[in-house]
Amino acid sequence: MTFDTTPLIIGHRGAAGLVPENTLESFQRAVALGVGAIELDIHACEGALVVIHDESLDRTTNGRGYVKDTRLADLRVLDAGNGSRIPLLAEVFEAIPGEVGINIELKGTGTAELLAQLLPSQPTRPILISSFNHTLLGDFQALNRRYPIAPLFGRWRADTIDRAIEYSSGFINLGRKLVTEERLDFIRSFGLRTLIYTVNDLEEAKRLFRQGVWGIFTDYPDQISSTTL
Repeated sequence: MTFDTTPLIIGHRGAAGLVPENTLESFQRAVALGVGAIELDIHACEGALVVIHDESLDRTTNGRGYVKDTRLADLRVLDAGNGSRIPLLAEVFEAIPGEVGINIELKGTGTAELLAQLLPSQPTRPILISSFNHTLLGDFQALNRRYPIAPLFGRWRADTIDRAIEYSSGFINLGRKLVTEERLDFIRSFGLRTLIYTVNDLEEAKRLFRQGVWGIFTDYPDQISSTTL
């Protein structure tokens, strides 16, 4: 299984430093560059799961307003960069080889329930579920305990380790600025595997793996790969 193998290189929003993020083109580029997994973000829109990072359309598309306030048909004709459309999660599953892992980040209301309904269509694909919203993670796990969960943290909290252990999946996703060698040793003492976002410098990636991180997210899988580490 992809997420059980280290060193793990995960294409952040596909290959976000090379082509428009969270598009089929971006995911396919990352896979062509040899990543073990891709990372993507999902929002709910009229009962479908759409792949986009922001709650707003303004930054990454030629649209305006919020995903939740946009009709699915209107959202699907927007330009998400280079003429690409905002993909459905189901379309990503179809476009990406089944052995490539996918770290799915829950971004909003309704995503946990819809994802729990959709994932049975991917019985063998390596999947990891993440979110900064830990309530969403709990909602998902209450519906489907088959898939591992990696809570996301952008700052260190008193209950960080407790929250990671709570999901019994053995993963924790941390921002790169939170990493110290002592903290990594502390995390490993609880049997947790650490995935670090977002690492775009090769020397930093090499240092992190020497310090014992399990995997990293990168926007540039052309520069940071299993062949360059």
